[in-house]
Amino acid sequence: MVLRRLFLRWLFPAAFVLPLWLFVGWIVFSGGSGWALLWLFVAVPAVFVSQLLLSLVIRARASVRETRAVSWRDLAGLGVWHLVIIALGLFDSRVFFPLLVLSIVGALLLFWSSLAQLWNEARGVVTVLHTTDGTAYIPPAADRTPSPVAGEVIVVPENRRAD
Repeated sequence: MVLRRLFLRWLFPAAFVLPLWLFVGWIVFSGGSGWALLWLFVAVPAVFVSQLLLSLVIRARASVRETRAVSWRDLAGLGVWHLVIIALGLFDSRVFFPLLVLSIVGALLLFWSSLAQLWNEARGVVTVLHTTDGTAYIPPAADRTPSPVAGEVIVVPENRRAD
């Protein structure tokens, strides 16, 4: 639980740190030609916006707000995606393109996964029944009356006097 809570706190700072890492990595590891600089001007805002959107969608879920922790699926997915972005910032020409494709596909999968989790938590559980002629109806809610207490019940009738 501690790891999941720490990861929730990391989400918004990651929106700033990961794009900054791509820029610093480009400088430190000699990102290369002008094409790499052009790629950098596309990648940095894309990572920033996608991380920010993912953070907002994840924090919108009731279970995340309630437990103050991301789900295990979020932790695994975002952890791998962040590692891919960090590796991408090393600008190794042998693995650059596969990591780039993996980071784009990972962002799309994470967004889909986060929306699916949000949808599953947000929708109400409603049972729709159908009659024999096909008409759909929602059954009435069950009464939540307390069960009678076992024991003797004394009924005192009210006597009205006619005055």
